[in-house]
Amino acid sequence: MELNFTTIIELLGTFAFAISGIRLASGKQIDWFGAYIIGLVTAIGGGTMRDLLLDVTPFWILDAKYFLTTGVALIATLLFKDKLFKLGSTLFLFDTIGLGLFTIVGITLSINAGLPLWVCIVMGTITGTVGGIIRDVLLNEVPLIFRKDIYALACVAGGGVYFGCSYFNLPTDITEIIAASTVIILRLIAVKFHLHVPQLQPLNDKTKDH
Repeated sequence: MELNFTTIIELLGTFAFAISGIRLASGKQIDWFGAYIIGLVTAIGGGTMRDLLLDVTPFWILDAKYFLTTGVALIATLLFKDKLFKLGSTLFLFDTIGLGLFTIVGITLSINAGLPLWVCIVMGTITGTVGGIIRDVLLNEVPLIFRKDIYALACVAGGGVYFGCSYFNLPTDITEIIAASTVIILRLIAVKFHLHVPQLQPLNDKTKDH
């Protein structure tokens, strides 16, 4: 396995997202295998959607490390569950880290595929968010992306920073770190200070007035 910087980010993102999925599953009376599946789909869901849209073989079919990393996340959760589950912010923190890391993975792979800037940002956003959507749907939760929280917009902002750094010819590794940090920091700030996108209010049916 070629262990370059992007691969390291991908593995860290897989671990973080798997932890977030397993953590959320823990309150749903799901067995260990079910928790593993929830962690796995959280980790690979966004990248699978990205690859299908790009008409390439889904990444996890070609490499077992994502399955192994999810297994490590499950074992770590079981071993340290007393410490992890006492932290109410565990799910949020790991989901936020996974969001930032996977957004950059999606952008990097799209750039390597020769896609235009806006498509790269879209693919980065899909990579970062779809796994969490699948996780929440399977566990009967309202997906974060559909709530008022700043979630997908953080990915878009991170994509913009990525290309800003590229414009100034910063090294790729530095660019990826800055862009991923942007996504993570924006999420942290938004939650800390309750920043959010305005909710869509119910639309009045004016036909009832006639």
